Amino acid sequence: MPPDSSGSHAATGASDGRSLGDIVGDISHDLTTLVKQELELARTELKAEAGRAGKGAGMLGGAGVAALLTAILASFALSYLLDNWMPVELAFLITTVLWAIVAAVLASRGRAELKKSNPQLPKTQQTLKEDAAWVRAQKN
Repeated sequence: MPPDSSGSHAATGASDGRSLGDIVGDISHDLTTLVKQELELARTELKAEAGRAGKGAGMLGGAGVAALLTAILASFALSYLLDNWMPVELAFLITTVLWAIVAAVLASRGRAELKKSNPQLPKTQQTLKEDAAWVRAQKN
């Protein structure tokens, strides 16, 4: 159809028998469906990423509890063993440094697990780009 004086096409619904209200209603319905589908995709992706992040956080929490309990019990045993060759204060200091190293290693591994999670939702981003391109194409 040739453009009218405003630069847009005259009533596009005339060729297929639909009124402007029908076309607007269809577009509104399609956009509503599209938004719902995008939200569902985002929810699904977030759930998967939350599972990964939860695994890393659980490992960090477990590492903290295990490090604390181990440090308490093993510290006493090691310190009393070292007390046979040095002053008790030095024995407890050496034991404390050893357990600080163990806790640092466990925290580092937990942090690495958290970094593996991908909160960027790549599938949702891609479909949103496709949707934006579709909307731009509908304007033309």
